[in-house]
Amino acid sequence: MVALPLARADPAPSSIALDLHGFAVIERNSGPVNYYTLVTDPPSPYIHAAYRPPYKTAVLGYRIPDPLRRSIAVLRWKWRARTLPLGGNECAEGRGDSAAVVYVTWKRGLKWYSLKYVWSSIGPKGRTCDPKRNLFVAQDTIIVESGAPLDEWRTVEIDPDAEFRRHFENGDPKAASAPRSCWLIDVRWCLPSNLVRTTPASFRIFK
Repeated sequence: MVALPLARADPAPSSIALDLHGFAVIERNSGPVNYYTLVTDPPSPYIHAAYRPPYKTAVLGYRIPDPLRRSIAVLRWKWRARTLPLGGNECAEGRGDSAAVVYVTWKRGLKWYSLKYVWSSIGPKGRTCDPKRNLFVAQDTIIVESGAPLDEWRTVEIDPDAEFRRHFENGDPKAASAPRSCWLIDVRWCLPSNLVRTTPASFRIFK
């Protein structure tokens, strides 16, 4: 994986794997049942979700350590779905269920910015939809995976700065410093469907 440098003179990036023990249920966004477990079997630990109706969705969050919030160049995670919700499509009204969701969240002043990356059942891969904009919240939904094959690990990799500019600064290259004035606050797993698994997320940062 190649991380994008802040400038040509920057040193080579390093990679930091998140400690999965650092993920915790975000109570204000979750139901009463925590259906996640941490599996430590080799070769790599992962978070396992065993959802059963009628559970309410549980959301796990990882708060980015203060020293790293302005130095993250790449965010990468792996996930694997074993079943898909029937007809789930986050970009279709009334069908907003998905196999898995990862939120990436920033804060600038009083305003929160979120990008919601989803694994859809039937939604078109690559589509952006369901924009939310007001004085305090800005959010877009992006379908990064869709449909089968199931039970296979898939890797998603994003450049948080580039994604921020594309969605919240109209892709303006002159806004290159905008994400640096923002704080990348957290990464959240939201795995509403049965038997969905994820492996650790990792960051590439500049020392």
